[in-house]
Amino acid sequence: MRVSSARTTQFLRQYHDLVLRFRKSKYRSQLSALLILSLVALIVASCGGEDSTPKVFDPASSVISVIEFSSPAFDDGDPIPVRYTCDGDDMSPPLRWSDVPAGTRSLGIVIDDPDAPRRIFRHWSLYDLPSTTRSLKEDQPTTVELKNSTRQGRNDFDETGYRGPCPPQGEEHEYLFFIYALSEPLKLDGNAEPVEVSDAIRGRVLGTGSFSGMYVRQ
Repeated sequence: MRVSSARTTQFLRQYHDLVLRFRKSKYRSQLSALLILSLVALIVASCGGEDSTPKVFDPASSVISVIEFSSPAFDDGDPIPVRYTCDGDDMSPPLRWSDVPAGTRSLGIVIDDPDAPRRIFRHWSLYDLPSTTRSLKEDQPTTVELKNSTRQGRNDFDETGYRGPCPPQGEEHEYLFFIYALSEPLKLDGNAEPVEVSDAIRGRVLGTGSFSGMYVRQ
């Protein structure tokens, strides 16, 4: 039985809400352990059901590591440069991250806009990155397959690869960048839909990190 898209959306909203509250707190360092435990609880709870038993990590024996994730092009919480948006070159920004936990077999990266009307809007799904990768250059091709087995899914513009911020005129949106260290490759075909990528990530997370960027069209 396949996990429903409604259930995935609920999971993502809970996860994004948790991350946003954590990120906006001035007590980040004190809350880091709580965030990890809460993420474990969310992942396990969201994976409940008849079809998900093999994917569940036992929170008593599993620890979700925190990965330092950032872009050299802008600081966490700062405006995203125009060149990475629909008002510029619409190219993917450069990304970098710290070491990943032992046992990681692949990496996944997603960019979501939780401020979009009606639903969380996916701007990029990148998956099956080799676990030894520690950075991505800007301007990744918008092809289904990249180097070293890396694949790209479809975004909510119904296109392959990255599409940059493009909020309605005058609205400032926050764009969330997430990285996931995964216990195994997602085994999805290229051009997977956003919900398929999110479904596949659940229950395989060994470590995660995030940062955000802001954008408003003048």
